[in-house]
Amino acid sequence: MNGYKNMAVGFFTMGFFMLYGFLLIYLRDFAPDKEAWINSYSSGKHFESRLAHVHGNLFAFLNVVMGYLLIRFESGIKRANVISGLALAGLLMPIGILMEVYFGMPPLLVLVGAICMTASVVWMGASLWKFRPAE
Repeated sequence: MNGYKNMAVGFFTMGFFMLYGFLLIYLRDFAPDKEAWINSYSSGKHFESRLAHVHGNLFAFLNVVMGYLLIRFESGIKRANVISGLALAGLLMPIGILMEVYFGMPPLLVLVGAICMTASVVWMGASLWKFRPAE
């Protein structure tokens, strides 16, 4: 069962952040105050919003890949449920960035998500490094 949730949540999350990209396009090209948005390209809410968009899609894609690998190499990966959970928890990072931008929340979710995703990627790498296919 490990991996399927990562893939499903990854695709849903990717879809959400792709739609969020359309909002960013609207704010840049069509919103009434688009000049102010463009002028804040590298700072403030504009920059943070772009970070959320990019990391949201990256972490969604990582969940799809991790899910596939967990399914493909299920028999040889120990603690696959922990790797799966950490990868899913990694999605807290881009969600946390959006919570900062829109609700002024502190960056705790960003840090937790970043640590979880990093741990899942390193753990998956170590698991695959040790992996030996059954003969």
